[in-house]
Amino acid sequence: MSTPLIDQVISFSGICQATALVQQIAKTGQADNEALQTTLSSILVTDPKSTEDVFGGSANLKMGINTLVNQLNPSGDSKDAELTRYVVNLLSLERKVSQQRGLLAMLGERISQVKRQVDHNAEIDAQVVRNMAAIYSDLISPLGPRIQVAGSPTYLKQDLCQNQIRASLLAGLRAAVLWRQVGGKRRQLLLSRKKILDTARYLQTQVI
Repeated sequence: MSTPLIDQVISFSGICQATALVQQIAKTGQADNEALQTTLSSILVTDPKSTEDVFGGSANLKMGINTLVNQLNPSGDSKDAELTRYVVNLLSLERKVSQQRGLLAMLGERISQVKRQVDHNAEIDAQVVRNMAAIYSDLISPLGPRIQVAGSPTYLKQDLCQNQIRASLLAGLRAAVLWRQVGGKRRQLLLSRKKILDTARYLQTQVI
């Protein structure tokens, strides 16, 4: 059963999954394909019936939910400062984007163009990833400051990895917009930390 808090945790898990993929690609040159397909496909879901629909169900957010639990774990042993930086940067970008109606309209049009190129239920291929990356480069990067991605120079120089990283950041931004739409606020990450963690742990039991 969906509740505002569950919707917020699902959407925030979407942000976490996108940033975890960015880190994975930048450091290894590889990505969990199922997680990547879910994350990139979410960009094209523009008229969802529910928050879960954006990701095809919470089961597809296993990586993101696990990442969120690790980041909020009070023991602190599994926190990742790099992932936190990516998330904070995406939330800042979301604020900038949401304040520019013209930019939102351009994003919507560009995403619609990509959506028309993708057959229903088809896998996101390299060309689609390239087009998604171009949206990020053309419309989001100029907002500045650019997100500095840490990783292996070998992989960061490769076109496919660059495109997957930018497309994942675009998906993270989409999840940040969704999080805001379902009532997510930054102060909740501090004031409601335990409730968020408990909800994420509950979702974790549903996706194992």
